[in-house]
Amino acid sequence: MKETSSKKTVYVMGHRNPDTDSVVSAAAYAALKHALGETEYVAARAGKITPQTEYIMNRFGVSVPTYIPDLIPKTAYYMSGELETVNELTSLWSAVSKMEECRTKVLVVTAEDGTYKALLHYNSFAQNVLRVMNPEKKTAVLTSMSLVQTTLNAQPIVMVNEKELSKSSILVAAAQFESFKKMLDSHISENLIVIAGDRTDVQEYCIESGVRALVITAGFMLSRELRAKAEAKGVSVLVSPYDTSSTAMLIVYSTPVSAMADKAVQPVRAMDTLHRIRPALSASPSRCLPVVDENDKAIGIIAENDLLNEANIELVLVDHNERTQAVEGIENYVIREIIDHHRLGNIATRQPITFINKPVGATCTLMVGLYRENHVSIPREIASILLCGILADTLSLQSATTTDTDREAAEYLSNITNLEIETLGQEVLTAASRLSGRSASEVIHQDMKEYTEGKNTYTVSQIEVGRSDEILARKEEFLTELEIERRSHKALFSALMVTDITRLTSLLLVTTSKNKERILDFPKLEDDVYILADIVSRKKQLIPLLSEQVEKVG
Repeated sequence: MKETSSKKTVYVMGHRNPDTDSVVSAAAYAALKHALGETEYVAARAGKITPQTEYIMNRFGVSVPTYIPDLIPKTAYYMSGELETVNELTSLWSAVSKMEECRTKVLVVTAEDGTYKALLHYNSFAQNVLRVMNPEKKTAVLTSMSLVQTTLNAQPIVMVNEKELSKSSILVAAAQFESFKKMLDSHISENLIVIAGDRTDVQEYCIESGVRALVITAGFMLSRELRAKAEAKGVSVLVSPYDTSSTAMLIVYSTPVSAMADKAVQPVRAMDTLHRIRPALSASPSRCLPVVDENDKAIGIIAENDLLNEANIELVLVDHNERTQAVEGIENYVIREIIDHHRLGNIATRQPITFINKPVGATCTLMVGLYRENHVSIPREIASILLCGILADTLSLQSATTTDTDREAAEYLSNITNLEIETLGQEVLTAASRLSGRSASEVIHQDMKEYTEGKNTYTVSQIEVGRSDEILARKEEFLTELEIERRSHKALFSALMVTDITRLTSLLLVTTSKNKERILDFPKLEDDVYILADIVSRKKQLIPLLSEQVEKVG
């Protein structure tokens, strides 16, 4: 069996703690690439989706992008080449022949259902064959009559219990008849495979002694009388086309490959980190390890040389271009494209890439433009979620970030979907404002972004609500979680922007270190709560103000 490793997978991913614009952009761009014939693109997300996003994807029947919590280098990302497998009951001769034919240094031995059993490599093969053929010991081979027959390409004359595996000694009838009789009598005949030529006396004595099998070499046939005796005594008889020495060697190679493979080599899993597998990889005799899935089915091989190559995944970033907002481990991979509508961040790439960054209200707006530029019609379900993404990120086209481009894109999508903008916008924003049953930690992390100004770092989360009363009633709970976040990020402060979607204004809950309490210059509603009059956009309105105030800290 052969499995070929797939070509590179390109994950289209939004930022950590993805919002609706991020998730929808990823899904829509992957769909566009598929329409253009580039099927290696896969929509992905780096965190849990928000209730708003879940509502939108469920409503319009679009699959939620694949969840990838991190991109720390893992085994699956570096596997290359073809996986060559062989059934555990295949003869060693067939297995070694396959290794030569495929020019591979290892062969994965599996059960009938694909479960990993052992690894055949030349070290294990050589050691086990030498053990079997030790001249100081009697040669005993684990085999079955069907394996002997197929390995020798022999003509079966009489076959008894042909599938039964058992150990058998091999005796070559090369001596004078009397000497041969003594040699045969010293063995347990039912465990004996005798290799003989055309000598009728030897053939008859073997059959009468009840040996397990008689293998006649050089194509010589058995008489009818002796065939009848063999059937009566339950002795298997095969005619080998080879000479005696070749026949003897091939019978040794008829043993199941599982008996000669290395069972000590333990497999690794696709999602094991490279850090975890490196010691086992270095200790492996062949400097490679089998890779299995969660059901222990063999899916690939990882070799030390693979770790010197580029990973078999690449990235397209949507709705962000700052390293602190990207999925963990991004620095290990090639970034093909960035499509965003935020300020320029600090991500460096290894080579020139496509970078699209425009001052619009939503990345979904840019996706609409890309479909139109590529002359690809937008499927109705994709058009529906794109419209929702624009409305979510622009507060139903009421945010200060909203541009004429956003409005034109929304109208275009509304015509495709026959969805009314104002009604849909209200439904989308209502879905985002549900707080009942949600913990403060969940709310803070659903749309949290980290920013860096000089030597200082800070985080700002955002939640849209119909009324801010519930947030204020749970103020201490939210402040406690913000302080935990501030300390974990070693941040100057951590804040939660609470945007009232009915009044189009916001409040800001903030925790900061005691000696930095006067960082923010906004009107206070109460302790640790600031009034952001007429501010609804984190990106365009709040962050520029915060950047100015943080710069003064130095």
